[in-house]
Amino acid sequence: MNRTAAEDAPDIAAKASLSEPVPQVPVWIQRGTPTYWRVSVALFLVGFATFSLLYCVQPLLPEFAATYGVSPAASALALSLTTGSLAISIVVAGALSEGLGRRKLMFVSLALAALCNLAASFLPQWNALLAARLLEGILLGGVPAVVMAYLFEEIDPKGLGFAVGLYVGGTAFGGMAGRIGVGLLTDLWGWRNALAAISVLDLIVAIGFLKLLPPSRNFVRKRGLGAAYHFKAWSQHLRHDGLLSLFIISFGLMGVFVSIYNYAGFLLSAPPYRLNQVQISYFFYAYVFGMFASPLAGAFADRLGRGKVLITGASIMVLGVLSTMLGNALASLAWIVVGIVLMTAGFFVAHSIASGWVGRIAKANKGHASSLYLWSYYMGSSILGAGAGWFLQHLGWNGVGLLALAVMAVVFWFALRLQRLAAAAAKIS
Repeated sequence: MNRTAAEDAPDIAAKASLSEPVPQVPVWIQRGTPTYWRVSVALFLVGFATFSLLYCVQPLLPEFAATYGVSPAASALALSLTTGSLAISIVVAGALSEGLGRRKLMFVSLALAALCNLAASFLPQWNALLAARLLEGILLGGVPAVVMAYLFEEIDPKGLGFAVGLYVGGTAFGGMAGRIGVGLLTDLWGWRNALAAISVLDLIVAIGFLKLLPPSRNFVRKRGLGAAYHFKAWSQHLRHDGLLSLFIISFGLMGVFVSIYNYAGFLLSAPPYRLNQVQISYFFYAYVFGMFASPLAGAFADRLGRGKVLITGASIMVLGVLSTMLGNALASLAWIVVGIVLMTAGFFVAHSIASGWVGRIAKANKGHASSLYLWSYYMGSSILGAGAGWFLQHLGWNGVGLLALAVMAVVFWFALRLQRLAAAAAKIS
């Protein structure tokens, strides 16, 4: 049995469950065709817009703390409330998309979220800003889970790893552009104008996405699906050992990633570094490494196997966290830079592999499986991203680093467990 088949094997026991109507002969989009590249560009754009909207406030957390007189942990609510509400809405949107379709739901969600972010840029009170960001997360939920379901349904499995990697690369570019752009524009025009500018840009991107993405070929609309159907789908995915491992891995990966970026600004703006907002925004250029690492990781996974590439990405993340802790101990900016670059590249390698693996394992109700993966992903961002502020406040940067290392230990355990499941199922088959 080849590597790809072996890694798909943890789903053998679940193949007969949750049957859903699918086309008898799927019309796959083949890698290298014009349609494949249209889809890839469109989903790169939607990844860009989603993450630039989500994380455009991250470099502004010190600004919020100073402007509104709130603590670092409280300032992180501007991001954590958005990702937390997004985590919940993703589950609902993933279920609704089974009856509503993929393309229009993604466009409407993205456009409304951009308008909500635009409104947030003009709100004068801290609580009002938080409420707007909370609503934005709810609106944006129609994008991430549906994107992955669209890819799993439409792209030839032989080219899926690269396509998923390219989408994740788009999220990396969006995260970088949102953070750096807002940081630079804040220095020139103030943070309110910066938020407004990124909102307008993402509204334009949403229109471009709608024009580029072709309608679904293999999606079968399901009508009359009640709550019992959705709960059954979610519960069976949660009882699947391979999928459950991936959900826990996504929680840990994203939680560590966001925690480091949330509080790096506080570390770098304090003595002995005393960097200003523009200088801190340069650190987000580390996302360039994530942009290239994601599609490369997907390509290597298609050839060499997902398990090894996933563990490699997680290992690189750990090296990055350790490097930032060493840099803090030595008061060395260079070591901190190296650490952030390593942590970023490792994250995008590991996440692109884990997210693509979900579609391989979940043969039925892929939208439900994707939504659960992303629910875990954004809950990690929300819970650990905010909770790490307590460790920063009481233990300094080493506290954030130790929390990250503890979480990564859990990630490694479940990654190795996933490999063992795949190997055992491969022997049986």
